[in-house]
Amino acid sequence: MIMIKRRAITPVFMLMISLLIAGEVHGQEVVEKRVYTTRHTGEAPSPAIDGMLGDDVWALVPWSGDYIEWSPEENTAPTEQTQMKIIYDDRNLYVAFKCLDKDPEGVVRRLSRRDVFDGDWVEINIDSNGDQRTAASFTITAAGVRGEEFITNDGMLWDPTWNPVWTARTQQTAEGWTAEIQIPFSQLRFGTESRPVWGIQSTRRYFREEERSVWQRSPRNAPGWVSAFGELHGLNNLVQQRHWEVQPYTVSSLTRYDEEGGNPFRDGQDSELSAGLDAKIGITNDLTLDLTVNPDFGQVEADPSAIALDGFQIFFPEQRPFFIESKNIFDYKFSTSQSGNTFGFDNLFYSRRIGRGPQGVAQTQMGEFSSQPDVTTILGAAKFSGKTEDGWSVGALNSTTASEVANIAGLEGNRRQTVEPLTNYFVGRLQKDFNNRNSLIGGIFTATNRQLARDVDFLHRAAYTGGIDLGHQWQNKAWYLNGNFVFSYVEGSEAAISATQQSIQHLFNRVDADHLSFDESKTSLSGTGGNVQLGNAAGNWRFESGIAWHTPGLELNDLGFQRRADDLRQYNWVSYRTTRPRERVRQFTINHANVTVFDFGGNLNTVRLNVNGWVNLKNNWWINGGFTYTPHQFSNAALRGGPRLRISPSASYRNGLISDSRKKLRLTLNHAGEWATDGAFRIHALSAALTYQPTNAIQFTLSPNYSFNKDQLQYVATVLSGDTPRYINGTIRQHTLSLPARVDYILSPNLSIQYWGQPFISRGNYGRYKFITDAQAFEFADRFAALSDAQLQDADAQLSVDENLDGIPDYSFFKPDFAFVQWRSNLVLRWEYRQGSELFLVWSQDLVQFGDPADPVLRGLQRTIRDNRPQRIFLLKATYRFLR
Repeated sequence: MIMIKRRAITPVFMLMISLLIAGEVHGQEVVEKRVYTTRHTGEAPSPAIDGMLGDDVWALVPWSGDYIEWSPEENTAPTEQTQMKIIYDDRNLYVAFKCLDKDPEGVVRRLSRRDVFDGDWVEINIDSNGDQRTAASFTITAAGVRGEEFITNDGMLWDPTWNPVWTARTQQTAEGWTAEIQIPFSQLRFGTESRPVWGIQSTRRYFREEERSVWQRSPRNAPGWVSAFGELHGLNNLVQQRHWEVQPYTVSSLTRYDEEGGNPFRDGQDSELSAGLDAKIGITNDLTLDLTVNPDFGQVEADPSAIALDGFQIFFPEQRPFFIESKNIFDYKFSTSQSGNTFGFDNLFYSRRIGRGPQGVAQTQMGEFSSQPDVTTILGAAKFSGKTEDGWSVGALNSTTASEVANIAGLEGNRRQTVEPLTNYFVGRLQKDFNNRNSLIGGIFTATNRQLARDVDFLHRAAYTGGIDLGHQWQNKAWYLNGNFVFSYVEGSEAAISATQQSIQHLFNRVDADHLSFDESKTSLSGTGGNVQLGNAAGNWRFESGIAWHTPGLELNDLGFQRRADDLRQYNWVSYRTTRPRERVRQFTINHANVTVFDFGGNLNTVRLNVNGWVNLKNNWWINGGFTYTPHQFSNAALRGGPRLRISPSASYRNGLISDSRKKLRLTLNHAGEWATDGAFRIHALSAALTYQPTNAIQFTLSPNYSFNKDQLQYVATVLSGDTPRYINGTIRQHTLSLPARVDYILSPNLSIQYWGQPFISRGNYGRYKFITDAQAFEFADRFAALSDAQLQDADAQLSVDENLDGIPDYSFFKPDFAFVQWRSNLVLRWEYRQGSELFLVWSQDLVQFGDPADPVLRGLQRTIRDNRPQRIFLLKATYRFLR
């Protein structure tokens, strides 16, 4: 039973009640919706997409103007007006824009990568589902660069990884500039109503004043973006789009590296020729089937380098095209909050589990060499997704990955070892809007099933997760109440379930956790989790309060992402923001958040208070900062199964500066730090981004990052001194440096050369070793006993400890010093030679080495990269998209 102190919860309900009584806090203004009535082109020829707007068919509809300023001054006349027209035929929606400008030569036409909106631009947002929650956004810059984003959660999330097929052109005129857009209906999702009403919004960026104006006035303090759209009428009897797209590809790659004498798997180079296919089939206007066979992700940019000493996994976002499509439907982040103090990355579906690197490692003997794949082959995948006109969001995904083996060669012959079993992954998602789109209920189910071999029986044989999500909004969407509830069930061998119980997420074997029981005979494990929150999303004052939990047995990491279990937290967040410029600032926001964390044994583990905010100055510079105080904190995981460890009270800060993004030379600076009030640890981090754009076509960016971490209780190892466990800790001095650089040369909106490179080093030196004696002592010095130099004996890669100084070592542990060096780079030529069809030429370098921890950071980085040649990969990929 969980015993929670009443005083920790009472302020929450007092806050909620006071805000409920003060209903005027939402301050929401109701704005009349504009209506634009479009027309079918009829017998007239459809417009040529050239940006000229000279086709007679445009005369079928009038111009709609009267855009209103949205930022920085809300509800005033913009500096320059914009006009819009919309027509359609059986297959496409057409949008025309006149962006009026008294100084046409002053329009900024910067070229950039796709989805990077630089210079002047105009966009159209389309809620074709009519659900007031999701929309497709199409942006065209004055330079002709296209970008698109998929909007979800009523404008809270804008996903730039969405990649539909559409066409747009721009032209400079004597009155400013014009844009012409063709959007195939096949790229939108809509129902079968004979006279549908779609939501629309248009935004223009007037670059010189960093001003936004909109077609439909949307108050800055409105509770959402999509729900405030105007309406598009006149789309009568739309033709059903039984579209299909097939995109075959071929990849030729050559990998070169230094030959290793005697190693038959490292002879200096490897070559490969492969092919695959992606397909999209429109079942109905709003439901689509996606298929992929042997997908290739060779042109996807490498993940940034990172290293973690806390033992927890690092989250990396999805970049692979097949999994990006419709990912909003499959997404199930069940415990996010405005406060940022929940499990923000936790998700029942983390698509990067599919095709991950093999989880087994070749076990070699003396004189043997091994080779194993870097990723698991995806044999095939299918995805059915969409949203019906009556509010049902539907998603089903199934993927099968191959059994992967490591080849091992030695003097006694060759052998093979399974390092990843044949696995099938399934995700099913269903969600329903009702109550005039103000309420929703949904569910999700995932299944992972493996065909285990002896070599990989440490994995779960099967894993199942599920969840139910509920949401309700009222008072014109100003107030909301959300709930998410999840469960998990995993099964496997006794060894597999024992490993799960002892993993850092669970630690059922923790020595002082009376509420947990480690059972090495178990062959299954189950748990639950969830999040319930109440909030107000309208007005200048906003708030959110809620409770989130993970029971000790919750396990999502077969197909989801989870960092912690055994966690119950209550959080509060309140925010104030301006909506009108002041004398010296355009806008500002200030937030306060607090969180209280317990485990399921009733232990209070964290009390954290935070205040943060940002200011946008009149000169368009941004300043942000924040301060956090944590007066009370314990860690259940710091000693990796040892007792719960008191962490010293701490304070942290962060501040940042962003210069005017319109300038050709731009700078971003961020500084952060944290320190224990008793000196037990301190952290400092400094990052910057310097961008220079000498011409509209070329951009250089350098983003150095440096951090320093000194922690006197960094975990090293658990060893036995006789029958007594010793939890060895040391003082670490860790320096981490990375120098990412990017160069973009945009020859045209469809042809670009992009370079990205990052040298990275993290060096950690340990000293002042100690072992824990009283993990929960209030005074820092009382938590451990220090090991003197006389008690330590250095023996190559190990340190031996003679505690009683009798000349006989009592135990030993490996030296933890490290210097991890990585050099990664990609040079990519991308050419979209026809709509949706691309050619990629990629040159990639990859070097991973362990350097000398005794070297200074810069010298170690330079020496390691200079003395070791990176692996070099040359890749040519061609795709051709057949559209109908």
